[in-house]
Amino acid sequence: MRQEIVRALKALADPVYQWSAWIRRELPPGEYDEFTHRIHILYDDTQVLENPDAAIGIYLRSQEEANAMRHLAQAIDSLFDELGTDLSDEEYLRAPGWAAIVDAAGMALSTLRDSG
Repeated sequence: MRQEIVRALKALADPVYQWSAWIRRELPPGEYDEFTHRIHILYDDTQVLENPDAAIGIYLRSQEEANAMRHLAQAIDSLFDELGTDLSDEEYLRAPGWAAIVDAAGMALSTLRDSG
């Protein structure tokens, strides 16, 4: 599951990929991706954004990783608090708060990669 977390972070950190995969659906045959899928991995499937500290030793390796995931959760929660959870992927990508999610995901991805 750690690899799925890394894949989700890569997707959230890459606006070019987001527009290509989530909006224009430019994916290889049989593949599927969207913002909601990545959110489910991080919140529901692994709960690394719901409770990062509890994920240490399971999916995360350090407090530093948990702090990076907490920062990402705050960015996502802030956007959802402002806009709700029913918008299209494109509406989220166009939102002013989206850049904070991309930045936080990039920092989290870097932290997870640096710790092995």
